[in-house]
Amino acid sequence: MRWLVNWLLSALSLIIVAHVVPGFHVSGFKSALIAAIVIGLVNATLGLLLKIITFPLAILTLGIFWLIVNALMLELASAMVPGFEVNGFFAAFLGSIVLSLVNMLLRAIAGTDRKSESD
Repeated sequence: MRWLVNWLLSALSLIIVAHVVPGFHVSGFKSALIAAIVIGLVNATLGLLLKIITFPLAILTLGIFWLIVNALMLELASAMVPGFEVNGFFAAFLGSIVLSLVNMLLRAIAGTDRKSESD
């Protein structure tokens, strides 16, 4: 059940970000649901590999380089999902930051954040 709620919250986060960040577009809730799955899969596979490889660079930049990796993962996901479009690196970079913040906020409000899982 928690997985389903997190998936719906991720899709809702994508729609919110599409309204806030210029160059970040989601055509509808169905596209947002598909994009949320693809973003999760891309981050769990290629994103994880890139974060491991770029770990020394992330240490040197105090973790800021991982924002670039997240932006690249968003651009890759947008290339795979029809109805989900990210126009340019700046939109992906800003979108990844806003998406993380909105997702964190929605999960905290819904009570599905990671801290509540251990309670």
